Amino acid sequence: MSKELVESDPKGQHLPPLIKLALELGPLGLFFLANTRPGLFAPLMQPLVPASILTGGQAGIFTATAVFMLATLVALAIHYRLVGKLPIMPLVSGIVVLVFGTLTLVLHDELFIKLKPTIVNALFGSVLLGGLLFGKSLLGFVLDSVFELDAEGWRKLTLRWGLFFFFLALLNEVVWRTQTTDFWVNFKVFGVMPITLAFALAQTPLIMRHSPATDEGTKS
Repeated sequence: MSKELVESDPKGQHLPPLIKLALELGPLGLFFLANTRPGLFAPLMQPLVPASILTGGQAGIFTATAVFMLATLVALAIHYRLVGKLPIMPLVSGIVVLVFGTLTLVLHDELFIKLKPTIVNALFGSVLLGGLLFGKSLLGFVLDSVFELDAEGWRKLTLRWGLFFFFLALLNEVVWRTQTTDFWVNFKVFGVMPITLAFALAQTPLIMRHSPATDEGTKS
């Protein structure tokens, strides 16, 4: 009995995994470096950001925010130049970075950049779980997936990722509310990515069970 297949964009262009990873991790790496060594980056940001914002006790997080915004724009531009499109997740995340980064710098309040992961993750979690309520598995579009699954596989994987996004949103709230800014920056760079990779790898058995290639191999 054949199963319905759901694909994100099977004929569309996709970045090679290493380039995609570099574009995703590059801005985060610069965010960490700028927070740790703001003096190295502040002179580069002064044509775009008033020097008064990049000095003082909060120079690290404000300089890092400015660098993060610029690096995010560059990463999106490179992505578009290479494949002629912008996937949903980096685009939405980039918009939130620009909006909340601007609020952080204009209002001199680091709260806004700290809220960005909470808002982005809660938004994607809501989209995925909301889509399931209407019988739609939107994970392939959100994550720009290149693999194929049957309908049941997409539903299960979408549910898991939707709940995981809410977990990340809650975790971000706990960390920034209870820890220092430097700890939050380190967690954002060195904590969230390993947690996400571990979760993604843990979904491999489900993906294998619901892949049409696996079904064909079993039938043959």
